[in-house]
Amino acid sequence: MPNLKVFFFFFCFGIFLSHAQYTETINTNRPGESQGAFAVGENVLQLEAGGYMGNDNHSLLETDTDIMGASYSLRYGLLTETLELNFFGSFEDQRVLDHRGNRTEEYKSSNFKQNTLGAKLLVFDPYKNLPERKPNLYSWKENQRFKWRELIPAISIYAGVNLMWWETPYRYENEAKFTPKAAIITQNNWGPWVLVLNFIGDKFTEKYPTYSGVATLTHAVTPRFAVFGEYQTYISDLYSDDIARAGAAYLLGKNLQVDISGLINFKDTPSRWQVATGVSYRLDYHKNEKEKQPEKVEDKSDDTQLRYEEGKFIKDE
Repeated sequence: MPNLKVFFFFFCFGIFLSHAQYTETINTNRPGESQGAFAVGENVLQLEAGGYMGNDNHSLLETDTDIMGASYSLRYGLLTETLELNFFGSFEDQRVLDHRGNRTEEYKSSNFKQNTLGAKLLVFDPYKNLPERKPNLYSWKENQRFKWRELIPAISIYAGVNLMWWETPYRYENEAKFTPKAAIITQNNWGPWVLVLNFIGDKFTEKYPTYSGVATLTHAVTPRFAVFGEYQTYISDLYSDDIARAGAAYLLGKNLQVDISGLINFKDTPSRWQVATGVSYRLDYHKNEKEKQPEKVEDKSDDTQLRYEEGKFIKDE
């Protein structure tokens, strides 16, 4: 994710695919909004963070809002290659100019916009759960043609809880302080191309739930550089929208990635734009199966035997 949300993983958004959970290069969800299907790997601790700025202009409410914020996530591979614990959040500062009436009013607010604790589990991996495809030794053409099984994605499920027990303008009136979030995540890896889909239900126990879908397509231009495009739709009685994102990521080292991205939407209630940049870094404590095996201690004891022959002792090697 070589894979996309596995190498650069935008998502996750990822880049270069490996047929296992763990990859030699960092597997990050930045800079997209989707999650990739694959976990970071057992005993891998990963931090992803960045800043953003933008503007929302609402034609009906006659408000103009300048936005600055920071997003962050912490991911950890627990016990197995398929399970990941994660924490996603953002803090946002808004300056609102209200142009209704005879004079312009200004309002400011700063608070946490999101904090979500959750877990992601890979439930189906086509590279492991499907029978191995054997090459046809008699037909080169048969080996090169399209196989329908290549359309079968890796599938993960996600479950989390939104944490917002303090006073904040981002929690609607009568909304619970703890609300559920769930998602189904799929990922296809086609060489340098990776397609990630997220189907998300957020706060679905509340009066105004939000449902959204995210499609992220990433292309690895070189082993270090990748670009992505993303489409996201929101469906809710409070806020519905369609958003497009695009950006790029660059691998500085196997454990360090930087990124840049931007977004626009397709309506004027409000019209939106944002630009963002960020960094992803991992602490890699992963061990492969060989490293997990107990080290064999060579027996250096002298196992030679002595025998008595013709009046003297002779050592057998």
